[in-house]
Amino acid sequence: MQTIKPFTRIAALLLIIFVLQSCGAPSAPGIYKNEKISSSDQSRFHDLNDKLFNVLKTNDEAQLESIMSQDFILVSNKKRQVELVSNRFKEGTYSLLEEYYVVNRFIHGDTIKSALPDGSKYSIFCPGGVKEMYIACFIPKNIPNQYMITAVYCKFDYGWKLNQLEANAYAKNGKNAPELFKAAEASYGKGYLVNALNTGASAINCTRPSSIWKYDDETAMSEFYSKVLNQVSAKYRVPLAIKGAPVHLEIIRIFNQTTPDGDFPMIYYLTNIKLSDTTAVKKENEQIQKVIDKTIPGLDQENKYVLYSAFNEWPTGVKTVDHFDMKQKLK
Repeated sequence: MQTIKPFTRIAALLLIIFVLQSCGAPSAPGIYKNEKISSSDQSRFHDLNDKLFNVLKTNDEAQLESIMSQDFILVSNKKRQVELVSNRFKEGTYSLLEEYYVVNRFIHGDTIKSALPDGSKYSIFCPGGVKEMYIACFIPKNIPNQYMITAVYCKFDYGWKLNQLEANAYAKNGKNAPELFKAAEASYGKGYLVNALNTGASAINCTRPSSIWKYDDETAMSEFYSKVLNQVSAKYRVPLAIKGAPVHLEIIRIFNQTTPDGDFPMIYYLTNIKLSDTTAVKKENEQIQKVIDKTIPGLDQENKYVLYSAFNEWPTGVKTVDHFDMKQKLK
């Protein structure tokens, strides 16, 4: 009988370990983020992402079902959900922001405590029910108003499948919710209440870039916004006379307007000049731009643009009312 030498036994053991790893044996229970994910696992997961992106380019529902879990296929609004994500995907070039490989330690799921490179702290809730899952969060490049695409894959007995897909607001004017919150607080400290309110509203809009994502400062953002809203509502009651205007002019609404360039303050105001006389309307608006800071401090200090819309009658929402739109470039 031939004796197996110790070195041969060690080599055989290493070969068995290598084969098991190659077959996709899970890592030890835990949460692996970004570079902490092994290169072999990353390669497998990124292949899944590539397949997803190829499908999103064409919004091919049938092809997408081939990589979906059985539960996801049965979701009632799946078609509309995929369509919305596909539309967002086509807005720009998406790149990976964060990725997690989760080997669940608990039956009912787990919570990831993490932070973005800018220091913004957040939590991600990992649903239970499966042993392994992979979470990928993508954001577009060079777009001021960004939507995060979140893809959650789970390992089932029939393989790795897409189990959740969504797109929600991540950033406004190039800033995520915590960054917008800091900017709003800075505006408030300067006494720029309308800027603080508008930026605070943008922060609120971006607090949940995914249904499984929650910023640590979410409650503080909400409380700050409510405080500023009460102060603005008390101080800036419409109709609001524009101080220093050449004639009596009234602001009838102030709000955030979304544009391809970002979110900017929009001012609706009443003018006695007929809107058909666009030259006269523009000339009057140039005078308003010069004095708007007297009525709304800071409006022309911290914004790239201020948008204006002139009306001859108060819009009620019951009928279509003519208006003339203008843009003031500041930066």
